[in-house]
Amino acid sequence: MRIDSSGVTLDVQVEGDGRPVVLLHGFPDTKRLWSKQVPALVDAGFQVIVPDQRGYGASDKPSEVEAYSIPFLAIDVTAILDHLGLERAHVVGHDWGAAVAWATAAFAPERVDHLVALSVGHPTAFSSMGMSQREKSWYMLLFQFRDIAEQWLTMNDWANFREWSQHPDTDAVISDLQRDKSLTPGLDWYRANIPPQALIDPPLELPPVQAPTMGMWSSGDFALLEEQMSGSSKYCANSFRYERVEGPGHWMQWEAPDRVNALLLDFLPR
Repeated sequence: MRIDSSGVTLDVQVEGDGRPVVLLHGFPDTKRLWSKQVPALVDAGFQVIVPDQRGYGASDKPSEVEAYSIPFLAIDVTAILDHLGLERAHVVGHDWGAAVAWATAAFAPERVDHLVALSVGHPTAFSSMGMSQREKSWYMLLFQFRDIAEQWLTMNDWANFREWSQHPDTDAVISDLQRDKSLTPGLDWYRANIPPQALIDPPLELPPVQAPTMGMWSSGDFALLEEQMSGSSKYCANSFRYERVEGPGHWMQWEAPDRVNALLLDFLPR
């Protein structure tokens, strides 16, 4: 279905009946990222809500960089809930989708039942990791350079993108980015939220997360330290459960779907 969020139209897949759970993808994915979770959640009795986030897939792609600021992305989540007449939902996010999930739980605690963050920990925990995390996040600085970043990622049949991302569904992801013209909007998420000034500015202060929270980090993640996830507990006012998933890389829900599905079904009340 098509859902309006303050003038930005989002393409949203809704399947199943029961307690609602929203699944949020990050860069460089679409709602297809969750294709191995949706059937398991539906079979378990959930209503599963999976949007293409703004800038991706069949959703609108605003041209202004500022349109991808975290507050607007969190508003998209509540707009989806409003459209479906839902007071609360579980919210699950991966990569940038995890950042949106954290922000939604902080800014609109009454709308988030349980929170699950995959790969990316609480924004303050992430920003406080120091030089070790900044070394892993080198690409975020490259992505600030419009056109240069796009050229670097796509040159020689996307060779640099393939080597950097290590995405297990690379060919399909590249096909989506080309078809939907999503590369620049996807990079604009970095430009809107982690500009060079963020290196010296204090991190955005979020209210403590009230929802019971589970964080998952995979041992093969090339981009993120374990501590930025395990250390997120201090920003959760209720409870925080940490799960280390051994083996897979950054896209654990694609590489280890049975393990991720089992953790989701164990944590999320039905």
